Amino acid sequence: MAQKMNRGSLPMFKLTLPIALEQIFRILVSSVDTMMLSSYNNDAVAAVGLVSQYVFFLTLIFSVIGTGCSIVLAQFLGADKSDKDLNHIAQASTIMVFLMSLLLTLLVISGTSALLSCYELEETVRDYAWQYFIIYGGIFCFFNAFSLLQGAVLRSYGYTKEAMIVSVVANLTNVLGNALSLYGWFGLPVLGVVGVAGASGLSMVVSCILFTVFIRRRKDVSFNFRGITKVPKESFRLVLRVGVPTAGEGLSYNVSQIVIMAMISSLGTNAMSAQVYTMTILRFVFAMAMAVGSASQIKAGYYVGAGESDIAYKKVFLYQLVATGSSMLMIVIVNLIKTPVVGIFTDIPDVHELVCTLLIYSAYMEFGRSLNLVYVGALKGSGDVKFPVLYGIFSNWGIMVLGSYILGIKCGLGLVGFWLGIGTDETTRGLVMLLRWKSRKWQKYSLIS
Repeated sequence: MAQKMNRGSLPMFKLTLPIALEQIFRILVSSVDTMMLSSYNNDAVAAVGLVSQYVFFLTLIFSVIGTGCSIVLAQFLGADKSDKDLNHIAQASTIMVFLMSLLLTLLVISGTSALLSCYELEETVRDYAWQYFIIYGGIFCFFNAFSLLQGAVLRSYGYTKEAMIVSVVANLTNVLGNALSLYGWFGLPVLGVVGVAGASGLSMVVSCILFTVFIRRRKDVSFNFRGITKVPKESFRLVLRVGVPTAGEGLSYNVSQIVIMAMISSLGTNAMSAQVYTMTILRFVFAMAMAVGSASQIKAGYYVGAGESDIAYKKVFLYQLVATGSSMLMIVIVNLIKTPVVGIFTDIPDVHELVCTLLIYSAYMEFGRSLNLVYVGALKGSGDVKFPVLYGIFSNWGIMVLGSYILGIKCGLGLVGFWLGIGTDETTRGLVMLLRWKSRKWQKYSLIS
């Protein structure tokens, strides 16, 4: 049967390439979104950039379930668990996604105004931010959550190509919707940020539909709703046992980024826009490292579930070299061509200069990020989740936030100071995760008895 295949033998390249292409395409579309908004209104760029952190925060909350489901499935597949056991994990995750998305939708709709009042924002920026977050973060919350879960299930089975196809179609839907909303094609009204938020939400609906089609076509993927009211409590416990602490590190990182953006907002709209543009460019830089990290998590789960921890130990070092090499190569290329690249996003001289400066310091950040993406992914895949979470929380707040505040605000270095604080967090944390992997302590955290 299909699930009896040796999942660990799936080529790393086959897993990684579709994930990388999906990331690059998604980033490209996101960049197009930013460029479209910049041609519409610079205040809209700052507003969407601000609340996008909260949208990502919602995504991280859902990753409690999606990541937990993915890790448990990977180890179960490596251990040749039954279709019934595999389906129970997917069903338990679906129930939790539904309940959580319902709660978060209510929170977003009722609490966005109070949230934005915490920022020193121009009135136009505040209005745009409210519109985008209510529509995309609130109304379309469930579709965002369920598509994330469906994608996690498909990738766990090694079907990264299908997930890539869904991403391409969904993001093209988003771009088309944005163009119709902002440019008034075919005599349609210009809807601005409201239309952009609606287009993003529609792309998630399309994503859910396509994922459902692909999951049904793959007969070895155990994911149906028959008997969903009789899911064993153990399935919920396993997903949450891995998912809650695993997502904790990501949640801590995102909250710390929100705090940093709040501090940057005190530097003005230009500084906020420069931060958004720089991060948009850097997403292309670490796309391959992120893909390798995601694939490393899947492969580590397969190996650990199959009782082949020694193979996992050796392979992950190789994966990290590939990730770091690709990130360093990309940051060099970006710095060589940064003047015309940054010019695509903005023609405001002060913003252009800020972005070009930040890109120089980004090599420091991307080296550390490449280590984090691979070793944290591998540790999660092995079931060792508490250590990355606890150290990550310490590093995010004790090094990144505190360091950014001291260097950026107190020492008067501005955005460069923030960048140095963030880079120091990424690099020191990456080195600690490398030492954790070398210690082999992760071997005792397998989910398989």
